[in-house]
Amino acid sequence: MPKVLISDSMSNVAQKIFEKNNINVDVKTGLSEEEIIKIIPEYDGMVVRSATKVTKNIIDAAKNLKVIGRAGAGVDNIDVQTAKEKNMIVMNTPGGNANATAEHAFALIMSVLRKTPFANETTHKGHWEKKNIKGTELSKKTLGIVGFGNVGVRLSHLVKGFDMKILVNSKSLESRKSEYPHVENASFDDLITKCDILSFHCKATSDGKPMLTKDHMKQMKPTSYVINAARGNIVDENDLNEALNEGLIAGAAVDVFSKEPAKENVLFNNPKAILTPHIAASTTEASIVVAEMVANQLSNFLLNGVEKNTV
Repeated sequence: MPKVLISDSMSNVAQKIFEKNNINVDVKTGLSEEEIIKIIPEYDGMVVRSATKVTKNIIDAAKNLKVIGRAGAGVDNIDVQTAKEKNMIVMNTPGGNANATAEHAFALIMSVLRKTPFANETTHKGHWEKKNIKGTELSKKTLGIVGFGNVGVRLSHLVKGFDMKILVNSKSLESRKSEYPHVENASFDDLITKCDILSFHCKATSDGKPMLTKDHMKQMKPTSYVINAARGNIVDENDLNEALNEGLIAGAAVDVFSKEPAKENVLFNNPKAILTPHIAASTTEASIVVAEMVANQLSNFLLNGVEKNTV
């Protein structure tokens, strides 16, 4: 009978699906790398979200591991190359939390435009800052979306009612642009100079270098805003902090960081930056969907050899 380790917190629907399929499952969260290395030889499958880092050391120790499932889309926390070398299958759940992530990106956009966190904080303290809080309207602005996968597509639909112009930078859009008549394809350089809001929904670069640096921000409108709910190293955080302080751009909202958990960061306490702790995909609905997807995929692979959403 196959045995699976769930090493991150997720909906218990995953555990129930494994049990229903007569697959032994252990839920052990918050383990260190060393603790996982000690127990991983027992397991045929492993399920993670974003907290567990499936390192080369873990994979090398996993003598019986056949499949690693990521309850989510990104697999940055999994050493995919080493897994492939060991003939292990790595699966993700694309689209499972796309709506949650897009909605959070939209919430960040509205929060930074209307200065909602500052308004909330000061009002709670009894400070009536009405004269000092003047927001910006989203209506009729230009939204630049970098990356047009499930999340980028969903965000483009969420803002339809605001009569916006939507520019997209995506290698794959050209082949499917007939499906999305409400957006326009643009080069990265063209997009950043024209957009009022720049929102990232793409993978990190293969070399790990940031896509957006201070040189890019110098080309942007001083009234523009940067939103990053994709990957922490996509935007150079030091450059972003300087750009905010120097007035190169008007504000930023960030859900992901170059180092997580972010206990220290150069953007902390910058009044022009809204920061959230990588919660874009954290909704009740999304947690159930990705847990169902990953458990069903692993069960089908371990029992029937069916590969789905492999990376």
